[in-house]
Parts: sequence; C-alpha cells; structure tokens
Amino acid sequence: GKFLASFTGHALCLDYFGAPSEFEAKQGLCLHGEASVSRWSVLKQSQTRTSVSVLMEATLPHAGVRFQRELRMRRDETVVYVAETVFNLRTTDHFFHWTQHVTLGPPFLQAAESMVFLPAQRAITWPHGYEGKSLLANSREFTWPNAPAEDGSMADISRPFALPGKGFVAAALLNPKRDLTSVAALNFRLGLVLGYCFPRKAFPWVAVWEENCARQDSPWKGKTQARGVEFGTTPMPIGKREAFANGPLFGTPTCQCVPAMGKLRVTYAIFLTPVNSAWREILDIELGKQSITVVGSNNERVAVPASDVKTIGAS
Repeated sequence: GKFLASFTGHALCLDYFGAPSEFEAKQGLCLHGEASVSRWSVLKQSQTRTSVSVLMEATLPHAGVRFQRELRMRRDETVVYVAETVFNLRTTDHFFHWTQHVTLGPPFLQAAESMVFLPAQRAITWPHGYEGKSLLANSREFTWPNAPAEDGSMADISRPFALPGKGFVAAALLNPKRDLTSVAALNFRLGLVLGYCFPRKAFPWVAVWEENCARQDSPWKGKTQARGVEFGTTPMPIGKREAFANGPLFGTPTCQCVPAMGKLRVTYAIFLTPVNSAWREILDIELGKQSITVVGSNNERVAVPASDVKTIGAS
C-alpha cells in the first residue's frame, strides 16, 4: 500500500526488488524498498542558455545507503540524461538490487497499436502465478518474445494487453554482446517511440510485468492496464531472500555490490521521438557519437540528436 500510494510511471526499486521479508515488513519496509517512499532533497538546480539540470538526493536508513539522481536536458534535444550514484554508508560491502521500474499504459501503450522492444533472447516466466489469473505458465524458459501461455499456446508478449482479465511477470536477459543496450515502446497510431539507453554492465536484466484488468482489489479495481519494462540488476521482483538463495540465472549475476564506504555510478538516457506511423516494430536501437538511432519497419532509420550520449556508462 505504501509503495502503490506513491508510485508513478518511473519508480526506483533500490536495495531490494519485490516484497520485503516478513521480518522487514514488521520494521515498516514496503514493496520495492525505501527509495520510492522517501522524502527527497533538491541539492542543486542549474539553468543556462543551452541546458537545465537538477540534482536530488535521498537517504535510505534501513539499507544504509545514500542515493543521488541528476536529470539534465539540452536545448533542441528530446533526451533526458540521468546520472545515478549509490553511496554505501557502512563499513561492510553491501549486496543489493537496483531496478528502474518503468511502467507504461494508456494512452501511450494500447492494445493493437503498440509494441515493446528489448534486445533479448533468453527469458523465463515468473514462478509464482498471478493470483489465479496468469497469462503465462510458471517457471518456463523461452526465447523472447514468444512465451508459453498457461493454456498451452504461445503468446507474443512484445504486444501489450492482448487478453483482458490476465496478468503476468517474466524476465529477459539482455544481449550479452552489447556494452550499451536499450528498451523502448512504439505506438503506431501516435507515431512515437519512447526509449531508454543504458550500460548493460549495470543493468543486464528486464522484468516484464503486465496487469490487464485482472486485479479487482484497490487500487486496481479491475480497470488498470499497466506494462512494466523494468531494467536493472535483478531479473524478477522476488525480494532479496529468494533471489540470493537462487543465485545467478543464465550464468548472470542477479544482484550488485557496492563496496564498504564506496559508491557506484550509472548514467543513462531517456528519449522520445516521432517516427513513421506506418512502423509496426522496432528492429534495433543504435548509439552513435552524438545520436540515438531507432531502426524500424523496412529498416527505416530515425536519428535522435543526443550530444551527450557518450556519457552513458557505469563506474
């Protein structure tokens, strides 16, 4: 309840991804960690003739970390450059989850007029059903985007909201041959692409979640359509205990470590661009020296000016 009361389209899941343990919940912790229910401070704002920026910070006392996020935009660009830093306030190494809970829905994401892109192949379905209304079978490996449905058929889960009254969760491993990777969504009718570009080293996983008028309790009330494209360190929102007990998946770690009294920094970009309304798919997203290029139907290409794309990375 605490998380859902403050949840917006892009939430930060920090320290753990999923539910707290029974014992953590008794200490007041909620779904997806402290960051999204914390009071943030604005440390600095800047505006020049060519750019604007804001630096914000939140301290997570239960996790023992401090988090900073800087947002920056440049004139004549439809790109937001994001820099995030996790500071470990403790004298021991800290293993944790760090996921960008990107969630889309109507009017941008609509059945029969939109699709979701991510450069992945290996994927697996959620092991815990969906409250009796799961579109997908449990704990089944598949090749993105064609997932095994509960009724024995296959479902193309790159296409949102295909079956009302159902929901699902799945995890996909982003292409390990790419240093920089992306996720994106296309709306055919609007002729718009929204995307994120980020370092795969930092965020190798995407959790794909869909709620399609399945949950009847508050705040869903059988009316909510939401598609999560949640990229981060961790494949599924199962919490720390289960994730740590399971260990690596597909030979890839499912957590991150910030050293004692140390820090980790990640920079990524969010972009929006008009494209040909005849597009029905995104084939690829390429990062150049000063641009982000979206490749769509018939290999048509749209270049998005992005003068600071070279800053994307992890350290």
